Amino acid sequence: MTRKSAANGNRPSAPLHWGQAGGWIEAVVGSMFSGKTQELIRRLRLATIARQKVQVFNSALDTRYAKDHIVSHDSAKIPCQSAARAKDILTIIEPDTQVVGIDEVQFFDEGIVEVCEALADQGHRVVVAGLDQDFRGVPFPVTARIMAVAEFVTKNLAICAVCGSPANRSQRLSVSKKLIEVGTQDKYEARCRRCFKR
Repeated sequence: MTRKSAANGNRPSAPLHWGQAGGWIEAVVGSMFSGKTQELIRRLRLATIARQKVQVFNSALDTRYAKDHIVSHDSAKIPCQSAARAKDILTIIEPDTQVVGIDEVQFFDEGIVEVCEALADQGHRVVVAGLDQDFRGVPFPVTARIMAVAEFVTKNLAICAVCGSPANRSQRLSVSKKLIEVGTQDKYEARCRRCFKR
């Protein structure tokens, strides 16, 4: 007889409620086109169905689809507020907010880690999504730090645009060497380790 435990999948990846234990951080990370924003939106919609007060934030740098919504590549969307600096989020949070969603976390300054921790310490459920590696295959420091302090981490994989294998890297198609280059299919495609070119 097999004993049921969290290790064999009987505990949810992240709970909607965690008793009176206070807040926590969930990080959804991966490459471009791996469904990070889609998963963020799914979790935030479930929280809304559970009648929890949700506030959603995106970096002011992300202007690909809309300024007042976070939008996945498959056009799922949810209203959001734009923040230019990480600390701006703390000034916008409303007292009765229970769940805080943050998309494109890698676009924020280093202060976003402290903001996420402060929100969790205040009792909020904080759900963030972002790239874990830049176009060179180097970890984004902000995302790496959030993964280290988060209670729950989900690593999403995409499909390699070259060979169809599981992909964990974002291949930049333009010649730009800027670390932050906002774009979608026009500038990036998902690649596996073998097909990725540095």
